[in-house]
Amino acid sequence: MAVSGRLPLLLALGLVAVVLRPAVGTVWLWVLVVGVLATADLLLAPRPGTLHLERRPVPTTRLHEEVESALLVRNDGRRRVRGVLRDAWQPTAGAGPDRHRLDLAGGATVLLRTPLRPRRRGDLRAVGVTARCWGPLGLVARQATTALPGSVRALPAFESRKHLPSRLARLRDLDGRAAVRVRGQGTEFDSLREYVRGDDVRSIDWRSTARNRSVVVRTWQPERDRRVVLVLDTSRTSAGRVDDVPRLDSAMDAALLLGALAARAGDRVDLLAGDRVVGGR
Repeated sequence: MAVSGRLPLLLALGLVAVVLRPAVGTVWLWVLVVGVLATADLLLAPRPGTLHLERRPVPTTRLHEEVESALLVRNDGRRRVRGVLRDAWQPTAGAGPDRHRLDLAGGATVLLRTPLRPRRRGDLRAVGVTARCWGPLGLVARQATTALPGSVRALPAFESRKHLPSRLARLRDLDGRAAVRVRGQGTEFDSLREYVRGDDVRSIDWRSTARNRSVVVRTWQPERDRRVVLVLDTSRTSAGRVDDVPRLDSAMDAALLLGALAARAGDRVDLLAGDRVVGGR
């Protein structure tokens, strides 16, 4: 049960009756009248159980990005329901205005949307749905909380994805998919050419140099089909924060960028996470 501000205001109006007829009986009579009105209003208030609640799945989002929680409310009773409904979530879900006004006729349906902006990654869950149905006088309301399961999965923000286009362009150059083929350090032999100032002397091919009048060096190209293993530390030290960002989140961000580049290059990517023991792979 809940009371509105009208009830104490109605009690305060009894001061007028006391001034006009100052007596103890007047005070008790006014309190009795207010009590009868409040009881009648409570009995006439619709029950929250007449509301059928259905939560729609919340799509996956990233940290600090907004998503909506949709709640379908249907009045299964015959009487009109006036009140307030609150769709409560845990604080880290970053729920916006979660209180919605209800004015539903019998059999009517309404879709209520609550904005969410997660502040922590992981599965964030709904606490419950509280419905408050007021009586015709608006003095007293029936109130009930329903445990309606719901969750939103917040993925890491992946801030380093802004660097992904430039790194992919560089990767295309290295792979020879662009017009210019870039040769550099690697382990796969590419070709021979004449030595120029600045070349690494360790790249000199002495056998080819002996057969030519000029110094010849080998050129290399990056390896292909490598196996990249990313090791993620999930121990207690990774929970420390740097600029209000957990170290684990920063490590995951770097691992995502490296893994995306390696996968696009055709390499085999494995992820190993753990502290004292391996937690996942």
